[in-house]
Parts: sequence; structure tokens; C-alpha cells
Amino acid sequence: MGIYEELEWRGLIKDVSDPSLKEKLNKGGMTFYIGTDPTGDSLHIGHFSSFLISKRLKDAGHNPILLVGGATGLIGDPKPDAERPMITYEQVQHNFNCLKAQATKLFGFEVVNNYDWISKIDTINFLRDFGKYFNVNYMLSKDIVARRLDSGITFTEFAYMTLQALDFWYLFKEKNVTLQVAGQDQWGNITAGIDLIRRKEGKEAYAFTMPLLTKSDGTKFGKTNGKAIWLDRDKTSPYEMYQFFINSEDSKVIDYLKFLTFLSKEEIEELEKKNNEHPELREAHKALAREVITFIHGKEAYEEAVKQTESLFGKTINLEEVPSTPIDSSLFVDGQIDICSLLVASSLAPTKSEARRNVEQGGVSVNDEKVTDPKMKYSIDELKKGLLIKKGKKQFKKVNI
Repeated sequence: MGIYEELEWRGLIKDVSDPSLKEKLNKGGMTFYIGTDPTGDSLHIGHFSSFLISKRLKDAGHNPILLVGGATGLIGDPKPDAERPMITYEQVQHNFNCLKAQATKLFGFEVVNNYDWISKIDTINFLRDFGKYFNVNYMLSKDIVARRLDSGITFTEFAYMTLQALDFWYLFKEKNVTLQVAGQDQWGNITAGIDLIRRKEGKEAYAFTMPLLTKSDGTKFGKTNGKAIWLDRDKTSPYEMYQFFINSEDSKVIDYLKFLTFLSKEEIEELEKKNNEHPELREAHKALAREVITFIHGKEAYEEAVKQTESLFGKTINLEEVPSTPIDSSLFVDGQIDICSLLVASSLAPTKSEARRNVEQGGVSVNDEKVTDPKMKYSIDELKKGLLIKKGKKQFKKVNI
């Protein structure tokens, strides 16, 4: 099975720019890039599922480049429903530095920043050298733009496509990049790049997109309680990541194994059989958690997450082994903090209204004592000793100052 067939089997190919790409991928030797904008200071599981394809292609003999968009991050890729908030130059640079360090550590590939070339192009030259190659009617027909026409789209957002296309052209010229890989929502931007290369250089470039990783209801995979699962362990601990994967939907866990792990077809099919016959054993879920956490944080972090889980779900709970979340002292009022604020601060609830509902419905306990009063408060001294908060049957957090 060639790399193209493997990607197809894993469900990792959505759109392909040219049928000849199948042979080119199986042959090897292409230089390609995949990118992301530095809208945050850490990658999350959504990024991970996309960036993993870089390693798959590298193992098949291709040369990967990761682009972190310091320039495009200042503009903002159009969202389907609203304009993205602008972030400062300083924040974008900080985020770029964080993502570059994270991506380099995880994958070891070359990382480039499109600010290095886009920032050197003045307005007149941009319009003369690039703008003349973009047909407005063509741009209006792109899905993400067309969906915003009724509600309105700014020129800044509208122009984002031209910058991503420029990236493809620049990397084609300077680094012999002939292939771009991205999520399916980037198809319009990618094909604009292929068209720009064809018009300016008279040469062919290629692309394929991956389906977005989603839950069974169609929402994006990678969030719990309204918050992303980050690759930065200070934002999402290995224990929290383990709980996220071990509680994945039975109907989707095999898809996640195909997307997020390097387990073979035979190994995944065996896990699928076990999942169908004995879903209560959660062997597929455990394999998913093991493979992802070990890749991101290492074997020791994975084993510690398992140990913490066994401690929490065993007959006795060892408080010292429970992952701890520090609570900022600024959240205290007169030396106290209410249970709803604690639930939000510890990421056990996305909002205070949701936390209130959890408490009133009897789904929250503190140090093994059920809490039903949303006005219940705890002192700084109590948090210095550590409080074990349990939400539902499977979510635990130790909180302290």
C-alpha cells in the first residue's frame, strides 16, 4: 500500500487538485508545506491531527516545511459567521515563538514565518505584482467568501486569500515547494495559490486537503467543557488529555485512531473488532490515549496519567497523585471563593451558569462531600491544603493556591 492509499484508508484525503498527485505522492521526493496562524500560544489537538500528516509524508520520502503565519495571523482568516478580532504585533510574535518551539520539538521540521517576506512588499508592488492576477469574481465564488456576502465581509478578510496564495508562490520560488496540504476549509485559499503559480510562473503546483476531525454531531473534535485540548502541558495536563481520549465516543474512536496514531491497519482493525465486541473494556480508547500522549509528552507522562487515573477511580484516592490546578488569588473576595468560580477556574465548567446547573443538579462534590448550594464558599486556608473537586463520575481536579 502506497502513501496515497494509506492516507485514503485513514480518511485523510478530502480534495485533490490533480489526479496525477496520486502517483507523485507514492513516488516521493516532493517538498510540501502545511501552515497555521499564530492565534494562540500553543498548538491544540486540531493542529496535531493536521501536522501529523507531515510526518506521514516525510516517512514516505517527502520534505516537509511548517509555516507559522506571522503576517497572515495579523490579518485573520475569514470565519464563516463573523470577523476575527485583531491581535497585536507583539502578541503575534510571542505566539509565533511559542508555536515554532512546540512544532520544532514535536516534529523537528523546518519552520518558516511568512512575515519574513510579506512584510517586505509595499502596497503598490503588491497590487502590480500580485493583485492583477486575482479575478474578483473568482474570489467571490470561493465558499468561505460567498457565505459572508449577505452579512458582510471586510476588505482585510477578503484579501486574506491573496496572502495565502502569495505564500504558496513564494515557497514555490524559494524552496521548491510544489505541494500544499491543509484542512478542507482551506481549499479556496489553496487553489488560489495554485492559480497564482500557474499565471506568474507558467508551472504546475499541487494540493490536497484533509477532512476536519469532528465529533458525531459535526462539531470540531478537540474540545471539552468548551475549552481546547492544548499540547502545552501547562494548559492541558497529560492526565486531562488521557481523560479526554478515554471518554471519546465509541462510534468515532476508530476514526480518531486512524487520524491521530501511527498504528498499522491490522492493529487498528483488531482494536475495532474488540471495540465492537466489548466496548466496555475501552481498549481502543486506551490505545488512542497511549499513542497520542506518548508522542506528545513521552512515555513517562503517559504512565503518570494512567497512575493518576487508577488512583482516582480506585477504592481510595491518593490526593498527592491527583493533577493540581493553581487558583489565582485575585479570584478571592474577602479571602473566599465560591464553588462556581472554582469550577470555572479549574476548567471543570465553561461558564458560571453551567457550573451553577452542575451544582444544583447534585453533580459536584468537594473532598467527597456533595455540594448543592452554588453560593458555597471556600477559604484561602482550605485551598492551601488542597481541595479535591469531582464533577460527575469521571472528572476530577485538585485545586490549590
